[in-house]
Amino acid sequence: MRPAERAVRAVNGLTARWAATADGGDTVFSAAGVWPLLALLGAAADERAAPGLEDAVGMPRGEAAFAARELTAALADVRGLRSATGLWAAEGLALRPEWVAELPPDTLGRLTGDPVADTAALDAWASARTGGLIGSMPPVCAEGTDLVLAAAQAVRTRWLQGFREVRLSPASGPWAGRSLAGLARTTSLLAGLGVAATDAGPVSVLRVLGDTGIDVHLLLGGEDMAPGSVLEGGIGVLSGRRDAVPADRLPVGAAGPGVSVGTVPATRRDPQLHARVSPFMLRSDHDLLEQEALAGLADALGGGGHFPGIGSRATAPAAAAQSVMAVFDADGFETASVSAVGTRAGGAPGTARHVVRRVEAVFDRPFGFLTVHRTSSLVLSAGWVSSPVPSA
Repeated sequence: MRPAERAVRAVNGLTARWAATADGGDTVFSAAGVWPLLALLGAAADERAAPGLEDAVGMPRGEAAFAARELTAALADVRGLRSATGLWAAEGLALRPEWVAELPPDTLGRLTGDPVADTAALDAWASARTGGLIGSMPPVCAEGTDLVLAAAQAVRTRWLQGFREVRLSPASGPWAGRSLAGLARTTSLLAGLGVAATDAGPVSVLRVLGDTGIDVHLLLGGEDMAPGSVLEGGIGVLSGRRDAVPADRLPVGAAGPGVSVGTVPATRRDPQLHARVSPFMLRSDHDLLEQEALAGLADALGGGGHFPGIGSRATAPAAAAQSVMAVFDADGFETASVSAVGTRAGGAPGTARHVVRRVEAVFDRPFGFLTVHRTSSLVLSAGWVSSPVPSA
């Protein structure tokens, strides 16, 4: 099943808004993990909370819950992706059947009221649903919590063509003069690289294909470009708003950030795309209530109780958080996220006979990345790499 195009546009729009807040430090985040939660909350929101959630979700609240259910069902069929939604309610909170009917099946559990026991159960759920990549639930369960709504995703994919380990020695940029771990590979598929023009400057996009239909797009902009502009450029290429010139049509010479084009003698007629990149291992924790414009929860804060569609008594968000990780190495890529909202009441040379096109793409300074479901262009996670791995 292919994720609905409207939901994909909405999730990628939320990804772009979140990316705009990137400040240049190491980070990884998953709007795809938060979006279904916002959609389900929006379906139960009152007139005060609904506008902010509709803005974040990108569709009317009357349509959002169905879209979230449809998206969750589609993601369950994506090879290499594990996806789950969980809901835990206090014994005294009677949930409205019409709202529960909008949830994915096998979602509902109960809170005991003991924060220690409940936290242990939630941590076990998070670990199981992410294959151990995320070992605990974000901190949303405390004394008085009457409902926890969570979403978990985990992606594991191996490269169709692996990398070999090398050493990077940048001559310029923030990483200049350092001996760094690097990954390198050469392929004849020039279509894996393109350079897109954006309002802030050109962005080089290197697609690394995974064996499950989930790919990683590495994004490099000019040295003065803001991280949000680089990530937005990559999302724009996905959506078709930006056109990327493929490597076989790039001009000879410096053709884009980190990209150069020339010719080399070779034993085969095939062109060459030689890439050198920095591996990364990232972990981030986000307090979504500090991202008010992003999460759409600003108008839902406070003690008024703004989700009457959930249950028998007024309830409002008390905590909202996301834990997320990503690892890019020689063999493949893995990423996982757990997002949660808690409410309370109120991844032997021969002779050269030909001259072929050779394109170099070097990611040896801070860069961005997108984890992308290939057939739908849904962005599952995104991030920024500012701290390289030292050479062993």
